[in-house]
Amino acid sequence: MRIVVALGGSALLRRGEPMTIDNQRHNVRQAAVGLAELAGRHQVVVTHGNGPQVGLLALQAMAYPQVEAYPLDVMDAQTEGMIGYLIEAELMNEMPAGASCASLLTRVEVDADDPAFLFPTKPIGPDYDLETTRRWKVEKGWAFVEASPGRWRRVVASPLPRRILPIDIISRLVEAGVVVICAGGGGIPTVRGAGGRLEGVEAVIDKDYAAGLLAARLDADALLLLTDVEAVFDGWGGPDPRPLHRVTPGELSVMTFEPGSMGPKVAAACEFVTARGGIAGIGALQDAGRILEGLAGTLIRA
Repeated sequence: MRIVVALGGSALLRRGEPMTIDNQRHNVRQAAVGLAELAGRHQVVVTHGNGPQVGLLALQAMAYPQVEAYPLDVMDAQTEGMIGYLIEAELMNEMPAGASCASLLTRVEVDADDPAFLFPTKPIGPDYDLETTRRWKVEKGWAFVEASPGRWRRVVASPLPRRILPIDIISRLVEAGVVVICAGGGGIPTVRGAGGRLEGVEAVIDKDYAAGLLAARLDADALLLLTDVEAVFDGWGGPDPRPLHRVTPGELSVMTFEPGSMGPKVAAACEFVTARGGIAGIGALQDAGRILEGLAGTLIRA
């Protein structure tokens, strides 16, 4: 079976943990145990989030104002390289001798006329006071949303991924038996400009939609979206939330999920299952193998 596994932020950082490299390495080491077990029986492609890491780079850039902060496409590449290295290193320690693993910086093309560029919604980086917010609006043209009383965060566009540019390379590596780590953080966002030239763009691609596109383009049999909750819940946040164990895209379509967390996961999983006829699972990282068997988490079938 060919499986695309998308690791949520909990694979690198537990809620409330300081973002030290030791914490991230420890959490990746735990994730690698389950990933190595899957890779021993299946073809596996791994992707991951990078939101906290990009936020940290933005904070570090503020501490060194002598140099203009790097654009988001460059920060995506930086974090994709760092996280890919951590996952690859721990996976190689868990997999048997002779196994192969490779991390790949992955440019993902989005449409320059995607409506998301007109309505930025994705918060990134630190929060600012009113004076700084007003200054960055004028000097940088940034958009902001109020994060808490008296504090604002920058928001950027989150366009839909359209093309994973090195998909042929990823496919060849998978066919050769390599565990590939790619499209981290949704991939490095690019648009096609004048003359067909590809250029980086200030945007954040949703990692779950990118994982779904990756799975579809690789003709995967399964898509696993792993996070820090045990399953998809109907009525989450209400008085009587109900875990969903086996469900269809049609059944999920009449339910409502948080747009910034479970919503994209459910949408990406349903789109993959409907288009491919395979299976998708959503649940806790430590339950990866059991989710595929329908023994844990939420299993979505056509």
